[in-house]
Amino acid sequence: MEDCIFCKIAAGVIPSTKVFEDERVFAFRDIYPQAPTHILIVPKKHYADLAALDEKDQPLMGYLLHVANRLAEGEGIARKGYRIAINCGPQGGQVVQHLHVHLLGGRQLAGELG
Repeated sequence: MEDCIFCKIAAGVIPSTKVFEDERVFAFRDIYPQAPTHILIVPKKHYADLAALDEKDQPLMGYLLHVANRLAEGEGIARKGYRIAINCGPQGGQVVQHLHVHLLGGRQLAGELG
């Protein structure tokens, strides 16, 4: 999408601190980190949010989580623990309308999700 900031970041139009890239996804450090490790993992193909996916997109979601796990290992946070978050829509806290996975860790994270 032309106006999507994450599409522009993945395309290299807007600079970022890239930590991973392949033909399907782009991962970079969040500019407003909520933890010592805060990486955003975005598909290169634009999807507005999680609700925009359907059954045929299951491999993509699995791959996004696989990349998150690999990055957690590389960041040295896999053994102590980390959080994966996907916000969906305005009431879910999604700020940028491009599907993305947050990888957070490197400290004790507040709150319990159940």
